[in-house]
Amino acid sequence: MAQGDYQDFVVVVTGASTGLGRAVAVAVATQGAKVVVINYARNRDDAEETARQCQAQGAETVLVQGDVAKDEDCRKIAAAAEPYGRVDALFNNAGVTKFAGHGDLDAVSAQDFLDLYSVNVVGAYQMVRACRTLLESAPRPGAVVMTASIAGVTGIGSSIPYAASKGALTTMTLSLARALAPKIRVNAICPGFIDTPWFGKGLGEAAADRIRANAAAGTPLKAASTPDDIAASAVFLASPASRHVTGETLLVDAGSHLGFAPLVAR
Repeated sequence: MAQGDYQDFVVVVTGASTGLGRAVAVAVATQGAKVVVINYARNRDDAEETARQCQAQGAETVLVQGDVAKDEDCRKIAAAAEPYGRVDALFNNAGVTKFAGHGDLDAVSAQDFLDLYSVNVVGAYQMVRACRTLLESAPRPGAVVMTASIAGVTGIGSSIPYAASKGALTTMTLSLARALAPKIRVNAICPGFIDTPWFGKGLGEAAADRIRANAAAGTPLKAASTPDDIAASAVFLASPASRHVTGETLLVDAGSHLGFAPLVAR
């Protein structure tokens, strides 16, 4: 990618108040984005910090509170970009999980599956649908980047419903890439461990520290990825540098997938 690849872009990032979403929003602002629409579900203070960091890079920002599981909120997020006439890139980053051991089948319920799918899969679909006309109005093919997970490829992760939802998201990426070509490109990234507050909030800081150490020790690159590490790949997939890439799932996990036999045939 070249500096300024996002010059004058209008970008929408869901789940952009912290972590990977914030890193993506700031990265596109650094690359020259004109407008960054920052979606957040609950914490406005965190979203405002994302906005401040984007503005420091010269981007205009629009904050929109909304739950992507609700179609009306997805349309509200898309509407925030309408005054600019187009969306050049949509990053479907919003996601939720439940922490539950895979061996305890009673630890999750049917409602857990529905709750995770409503955000991780249906929410992403609704955002694409809400932004479709704006994406098609971009001067080059509009780009969608889904935040899936290595969990959806290997069947690991915070819980079975989470892994299943991310697997569904990668399949949906293929379907949408076919359906929306040639005017819109659709790709997905599959991060492994990302060193964000998510694990500490879900499992406690001691457990998060262990996971971080194990991630660094257990990957071929001996690294525990930061949000900036992952954001770089997401930003590439929506940039002109990947203009001939669609329907692709990019594993961004410091090589941790190499330890899983089911991927040998991939």
